[in-house]
Amino acid sequence: MGKYFGTDGFRGEANKNLTFEHAVQIGRFLGWYYGANQGKKAKIVIGKDTRRSSYMFEYALCTGLMASGADAYIMHVTTTPSVAYITRVDDFDCGIMISASHNPYYDNGIKLLNGNGEKMDEETIRLVEDYIDGKVEVPIAERDAIGRTVDYVAGRNRYIGYLISMSKYSFKDVRVGLDVANGAAWQIAKGVFDALGAKTYVINDNPDGYNINTDCGSTHIEHLQQFVLDKKLDVGFAYDGDADRCLCVDEKGNVVTGDHILYIYGLYMKERGKLLNNKVVTTVMSNFGLYKALDKVGIEYEQTKVGDKYVYENMVTNGHRIGGEQSGHIIFTKYATTGDGILTSLKMMEVLLAKEKPMSELAAPVVFYPQVLKNVRVKSKPDAQNDPDVQKAVAKVAEELGDKGRILVRESGTEPVIRVMVEAESDELCEKYVDGVIDVIREKGHMA
Repeated sequence: MGKYFGTDGFRGEANKNLTFEHAVQIGRFLGWYYGANQGKKAKIVIGKDTRRSSYMFEYALCTGLMASGADAYIMHVTTTPSVAYITRVDDFDCGIMISASHNPYYDNGIKLLNGNGEKMDEETIRLVEDYIDGKVEVPIAERDAIGRTVDYVAGRNRYIGYLISMSKYSFKDVRVGLDVANGAAWQIAKGVFDALGAKTYVINDNPDGYNINTDCGSTHIEHLQQFVLDKKLDVGFAYDGDADRCLCVDEKGNVVTGDHILYIYGLYMKERGKLLNNKVVTTVMSNFGLYKALDKVGIEYEQTKVGDKYVYENMVTNGHRIGGEQSGHIIFTKYATTGDGILTSLKMMEVLLAKEKPMSELAAPVVFYPQVLKNVRVKSKPDAQNDPDVQKAVAKVAEELGDKGRILVRESGTEPVIRVMVEAESDELCEKYVDGVIDVIREKGHMA
């Protein structure tokens, strides 16, 4: 990760950690880097979510881009995956999404995508950061070289058409609930489900600039659970602020997590001979119950570091077709270059209709193991992680758990913290094993 950009863009509180000036600088550099630097006029597409500050950042980015000679195509309020899709299919030099995903309204973020609609490479990110830090200079465009803005709501409409084309089935008479989190999906999701014939019921679809993700969406799925029960719906889908993740609710009001989705659609692919390499890609934080369920149906899996960026990199490198996170970032590389919440919900509808089974039955084989995760503040993450006695304690827990659980000890990417996580058959066992490892960390003097 860089000085400003993390695994999911440059994120911070608007005009505190991430400022108007930062956005202008990012636009200035990208406009020059993809344009005059390569002897042409750059074309860059921009989308935003519903945060009040997203409008400010949109104008700031456009100002920087035009000053460097680029044309800025504005998709207005739209989802992260829609920007990724349009960047790729309409041959833009790069794409920019203004969003802080599931964070509260006062935060915001700038996500950069390359011309293929993938997260920007680290080398280009470092160049952007060097410009922000004043290490390089970029010329101002003059006369006819100055850029312009182009209204590109047509791009969002094209993406909606693409989503509709994804469905193999009519959703006629299926009662579907959607929680659009007062975010980027509010103008897209219902239209897609309506076009496919569903009886669509929507909550949290009245964004005011301040209520994005507030007590709604995939991070507060209890509201959709109750909504599904109250309206007697067949299934519900909840998105986050920029709609790159999706969680489900079955007809009984139970949550269907990203792990369940990986199992349900992974098995569906395997049954049709579509699961290339017979593998599903997860992060290390997927529940042990997912792996037990995959083992039973003969599906293999690979694990990556936490972050959909790493999941996607693994999938592209190894030719895998489905991967994701428990939080609902699900990636289908045949159809998208990023997690796509609405696409994920359409794929789950496909399984529901193809198998003619309720969602509760499809998700039933994944039985979550109890999990305890505790954070330990330490003086040095590498010293604590690599201490022979700590490693011995971890190995002992792993041996005792055998195939009935697992232990994971990892470093936080942003804090001086070691995370100790155990999944086992009971909460008591989890607590016992986690506390045992933490005791060794304490005894060896690593705690801050």
